[in-house]
Amino acid sequence: MPCFFVAGALILPRLTIVYLWLMTNWFAGVFGSIIWPILGFFIAPTTMLWYSVVENVYAGTWDTFQIVVLIIAVMIDVSPGTKKRKKKSD
Repeated sequence: MPCFFVAGALILPRLTIVYLWLMTNWFAGVFGSIIWPILGFFIAPTTMLWYSVVENVYAGTWDTFQIVVLIIAVMIDVSPGTKKRKKKSD
């Protein structure tokens, strides 16, 4: 059962990106080329969403708050891949 919650939490940013892409013009003018949103979708969806929030809501101003939340978003994106398996000691 907990695996469903983890899978839902990991897929939620991607669903949000798809919704925003299809239903709004949230990403219009934020990225210079199409490659960055595609890479953001697959590699760092939470970071991509926060970057677009800063560009749209805060007019691209990167102050302390925005940088702290960016670091948190990067940690969220990186954290699922950094878990190490414990070795069984026989």
